[in-house]
Amino acid sequence: MTLNPESSSPSVDVDALRTAVTADFPRTVEQLKSLVAIPGIAWDSFDPERLNESAAAVAALIREAGLSDVQTLRVDNNGKPGGPAVVARRPAKAGAPTVLLYAHHDVQPPGDLALWESEPFTATERNGRLYGRGAADDKAGIMAHIGAIRALDEVLGEESGVGITLFIEGEEEAGSPTFRDFLETYRDLLAADVIVVADSGNWKVGVPALTTSLRGLVDGTVEVQVLDHAVHSGMFGGPVLDAPTLLARLIATFHDDAGDVAIAGLAASDDAAVEYAEADFRADSSVLDGVQLAGTGSIASRLWTKPALSIIGIDVPSVDMSSNTIQPKARAKFSLRLAPGQSPEAAMAAVERHVQANAPFGAKVTFTPGEQGQAFATDTSAPAARTALWALREAWSGVDPVESGMGGSIPFIADLTEMFPAAQILITGVEDPDSRAHSANESLDLGDFRNAILAEALLLASLGQSNS
Repeated sequence: MTLNPESSSPSVDVDALRTAVTADFPRTVEQLKSLVAIPGIAWDSFDPERLNESAAAVAALIREAGLSDVQTLRVDNNGKPGGPAVVARRPAKAGAPTVLLYAHHDVQPPGDLALWESEPFTATERNGRLYGRGAADDKAGIMAHIGAIRALDEVLGEESGVGITLFIEGEEEAGSPTFRDFLETYRDLLAADVIVVADSGNWKVGVPALTTSLRGLVDGTVEVQVLDHAVHSGMFGGPVLDAPTLLARLIATFHDDAGDVAIAGLAASDDAAVEYAEADFRADSSVLDGVQLAGTGSIASRLWTKPALSIIGIDVPSVDMSSNTIQPKARAKFSLRLAPGQSPEAAMAAVERHVQANAPFGAKVTFTPGEQGQAFATDTSAPAARTALWALREAWSGVDPVESGMGGSIPFIADLTEMFPAAQILITGVEDPDSRAHSANESLDLGDFRNAILAEALLLASLGQSNS
């Protein structure tokens, strides 16, 4: 399928679609609340029946929206069933493209309940926002798809020729362990000309964005060992340093004095086109007053086009369980975000070379590689991207969308790119800097949620007019 190269469609009735989305919006919000009430968590330590219940609820909503070919599917991962995914299809008319609409119905655990201002699985409206686990990430993505389809059918009916495939995953928050196998098993079922991944966010409340780049990711563990076993610090302390101290010295070599990643061989650039004011970043990220920001170059480039390394876990005795002994071993887990264009394999090798070359005081250092994920960049000159930018501008009543990067990674995007190389991939979403996905008091702005539904309806309507 060759998409129409025009970036807008004058024949699309924007006002009619806006009216349809607005009229249906109260029902959409109520259905989102019903999804938030189901704690479907794809982690082994949680009840899998709630995840199945979540998939069943999504399937019912899709059928109600008028798609009759609805299936709940899963594949096994080393004999263990994967999370339930819901797939629904409506074939395209001759000459029109097929659009794959992705979201996920599983959610993160609620965490410390004491930090929530309302019950995490009871969606609560406050000051124009909807609070609850999954309200933004990513059950709003599901309802954005469903709301857009309903508006499209209300306004265009049979005149809409676009083919639609809904793919609502059930294990994204658990790392999508069967995602690649699922794509390989159901490749023909999921094949599309355009893929819309509704799992990102907007620039800020009132300003839409199309996510045009993602950093890649590698992680792993580094263990430092200095003794065969723990010894009394009073008897042996002095000539030998404990493993936690040496691990700290090794970790300190990961950044230079300015806070830039100091591992040789990693790609970086300072060419992010968007200006992200430091004051806005501090407010969005909750940086404490007086804390100096790390790194050099623009804030946007530090977030999107340069590597970023964090220590996300350390294994040492806790303070409450500590004793006066010299600890023989200590271990840390690192997470390294990669600039677009960086090979994950090369990055992992660079980290290993660095830790071995910087082993403090000759300590034994063991490097264990973990997960890897490719970076991603959108060709914003491609027809689907240009149409998406037009749709966002129309939905937000003339506000220009930001072509933004994302500091995080969506590893399965690389699988989609590899499995469907001819498809144009668009990353959209409903979150904003205060959505707090994965944290307590997760929420979404209801006004931007409504606009996101309209933008997707406009996109689908416009693509339906494409011809070969």
